[in-house]
Amino acid sequence: MPKATQPGGPLISLKDCYVTVPSCGKIEFYVLPEISDTKNAEYSDESAIGRASPMKTYQYSGKRGISLQIHLIVTAPGDVQKNLNILRCLESAVYPREGTGGAPFIPPPICRLKCGKLLADNELCVILMQYSVKFPTEVAWDESTFTPYKFDIDTTWEVVYKSSDLPGQDRIINLGV
Repeated sequence: MPKATQPGGPLISLKDCYVTVPSCGKIEFYVLPEISDTKNAEYSDESAIGRASPMKTYQYSGKRGISLQIHLIVTAPGDVQKNLNILRCLESAVYPREGTGGAPFIPPPICRLKCGKLLADNELCVILMQYSVKFPTEVAWDESTFTPYKFDIDTTWEVVYKSSDLPGQDRIINLGV
């Protein structure tokens, strides 16, 4: 069974559980995030004479949303700054980027998300829709930055696909994506 910490207490990163933000690189998690994954299908009601209840007609599938609660903990020197860097990197993923060729801005980046085989066999392309962070006061904090030694970042992502990669039922069953 793999260990969660190195001798002396520093956490070992989960190499196959991460988010990649293009301007920052790969952010490997040290604690398994709390994950929820949602998707819906939309149907319309079609009435028919003499039928006791309407028929359902499939319209389209809705967005796939993934919520992650990312846990950041200080266990070694340098973790305070590393956690602040992770926070700033994730925050940046909801802001537009500087434009090129005369455009004032371009949309926020498309990120990649993976957490073992929980969400898919391969990385998912995702956009960060929302983040929320609350800095608790019941834990110790760093005196120079006021960063708590433990805090959580709640994030909400939506999966995005190229037109050629839109998933169908067989693809979800076989690949998870």
